[in-house]
Amino acid sequence: MTVDRKDRSSIDANPGRRRVLQAGAAVTGALALGFPAIVRSQSDKIVIGHVTPLTGFLGALGGWAVMGIKMAVEEINAAGGINGRQIELISEDSVNPATAATKAQRMFERDKVAVLMGEINSASAKTIMQVAERNKRLFMSTGPRSDVLRGANCNRYTFHVDIPVTVMVNAEGQGLMREGLIKGKRIYSLTSDYLFGHDLAKAAKKFVTANGGTVIGDELIATSATDFSPYLLKIRQAKPDLIATNLGGNQVTNFVKQYAEFGLQYPVAGFNLNTADAWAAGQGNLGGIWPTVWHHDIDTPGTKAFVAAFRKKYGKTPENHAWLEYVSLKVMAQAMSATKSTDTDKLIAYFETEAKFDLLKPRMGYFRSWDHQMMQEAYTFTVKKEGTYKEKWDFLTFSAAIPDPNQPLDLLAPTKAENTCTFK
Repeated sequence: MTVDRKDRSSIDANPGRRRVLQAGAAVTGALALGFPAIVRSQSDKIVIGHVTPLTGFLGALGGWAVMGIKMAVEEINAAGGINGRQIELISEDSVNPATAATKAQRMFERDKVAVLMGEINSASAKTIMQVAERNKRLFMSTGPRSDVLRGANCNRYTFHVDIPVTVMVNAEGQGLMREGLIKGKRIYSLTSDYLFGHDLAKAAKKFVTANGGTVIGDELIATSATDFSPYLLKIRQAKPDLIATNLGGNQVTNFVKQYAEFGLQYPVAGFNLNTADAWAAGQGNLGGIWPTVWHHDIDTPGTKAFVAAFRKKYGKTPENHAWLEYVSLKVMAQAMSATKSTDTDKLIAYFETEAKFDLLKPRMGYFRSWDHQMMQEAYTFTVKKEGTYKEKWDFLTFSAAIPDPNQPLDLLAPTKAENTCTFK
């Protein structure tokens, strides 16, 4: 069962307000209005809190996240739940860092959630992590990528599923190096002005300079910005060898579309791009090399089954944030089943054994015990030639998994010596 809540006020803590309850597979299609909070608290369901941006520049990605986690809830409940208990999912719009923290605290206090999951915005994830630590409760951070969250700001109550900035930069950088687009090249960067963008720009500049490139410009761009013409004029004047974007959410889509309209011919690559943004940009506007954590063409039984089920349910191909939320809930369910518990300390202890999880990729993933980062494969993608694909979802072509099968999964991740993470 899932509960979608859209509060009239982002800090409304009134437990008697009306809600819309959307049932999962156990009560397919059923709707109930005005279900009081006290009834849920008396049930034997496992209540999981889910926060993700559903508005703002990351809102479109949050929509995919909700679809993915809801589908996982329905599958788990239809299979009998976790240790015989059904899941109830409470999903809310995180809005911004302050509101995200307020909602996280409310879910722990009022809704008595067993665990908290979700988020995409790194700045919001940082505030939720603080709430989780203060309450000594588990937060599985599914989509944020900032290295800062895994470094000095880490805590033992948070686990990170998505690949971090350093892995994205190293994966993308290797692809750019193979194309001869780093060494000796002049690179102009565009960076989203928030925690993730700053973190990404720092890591990208480090990689570029370490491998013989030069960053000749780096523009900080407000996350609310939609007009890139002033920056495109600067790029035209600078005449770089490569344009590198450190943008997030729909900013990437807006930029590549406007770049195409300007008729510029400099190669474009990015250290961050979600497949939904690539699809929104369209084949005629997108080029270059980009990193990703998963894609629907991965040739494994798990990915094939997930994609088929998602298409049947939603009528479209899943994006990587749908996959992230789907596998994250399956990971959480495995931990609860193995420990026969929802107790925070028992779940943390299980994850810290570095147990293996099926991520629908060729290799199993695991959380590193000392920084709680999921170790897994990454990919890069480019754009297929016009006329070589049939569906609008399929104009991207993906690399083989990185690292190679004979290399350790943590090859591209910060080492323990490089990371400032220490649990108190």
